Amino acid sequence: MSQEAPTPSARRTELLEAAYQYALAHGLADLSLRPLAEAIGSSPRVLLFLFKSKDGLLRALLARARADELALLDQAGPPNGPTGLAPAVEQIWTWLAAKEHRPLLRLWAEAYTRSLTQPDGAWAGFARATVEDWLGVLAGFQPPSERDSDDSATRRTLALAVLRGALLDLLATNDDKRLTEAVMYQFALLREGNERG
Repeated sequence: MSQEAPTPSARRTELLEAAYQYALAHGLADLSLRPLAEAIGSSPRVLLFLFKSKDGLLRALLARARADELALLDQAGPPNGPTGLAPAVEQIWTWLAAKEHRPLLRLWAEAYTRSLTQPDGAWAGFARATVEDWLGVLAGFQPPSERDSDDSATRRTLALAVLRGALLDLLATNDDKRLTEAVMYQFALLREGNERG
């Protein structure tokens, strides 16, 4: 018989949420337990007790950010079932470009980069997992005939590359107009490819 993971305590859940809000505002790069604990009404000792280590806290924050991102992407999904990859690019970009999502997306970009440059410890596997998450979201937009075609994985990969590249550029420049025009241009090419295929 397998054992279930213990249910997190209410205090751990409360402090994780407070720490997540702190990370959205301040990032994770120079996260230090003492200022974090002071800002969220706790102590380094309590955080270490509840999360076992600083890496444990970072892993919990990354999991929380991933869950938030997937929940919001799910809201951006098609309400009445799959609509196709081309409309997916437009819907997801609209969500990504919304100013209220910038703190979460900055946190994602920081964690993604850290996962590439520090592939061990708390960051291990984060970048790969988010690629798989996003490819899964894009596949969910595709009707079976499109999702099961020979080039479907290639098309999802291209859509993801365009979205991710435009997102990083947007976070760096805040140039919504230029990037939206570029993404919509790619969206039109995807739509044209679907109509030919």
